[in-house]
Amino acid sequence: MDVRIVGIWKLVGSSARDPEGKPVPRPYGPEGMGLVTFKPNGRMMAVLNDGRAAVPEGTAREYVSYSGTYTFDGQTLTTRVDGSSIARIALGGDQVRGVRFDGADRMTLTPPPLAVSGVDVQRELMWERVSATAA
Repeated sequence: MDVRIVGIWKLVGSSARDPEGKPVPRPYGPEGMGLVTFKPNGRMMAVLNDGRAAVPEGTAREYVSYSGTYTFDGQTLTTRVDGSSIARIALGGDQVRGVRFDGADRMTLTPPPLAVSGVDVQRELMWERVSATAA
């Protein structure tokens, strides 16, 4: 397993685009918050949230947390989910993401497109390393 991913990472940015490449609202709002931990033993957990003090009326606050085992081959991260806060992340299912590094302490995760209001949206989540060890 490629150990570059091991550690604690905080969410520092996100983007989302429709199939034509036009920007759409960012995952977890303009002030997204998140932490993800990858342990050397192959366990992981993630928590992501819209970090605004208040969201616009009629808007649901986006929140997700999940945990499981993972494998990482240097380009693809596969998480086998065994605990989740939301039904769309099926227990026992695999979450597959592309991974890019910008130096040792910046990482971008790209999940498969997600249907949002009937449109397939391509999301990217940008992370910064907080610690190279996972507590």
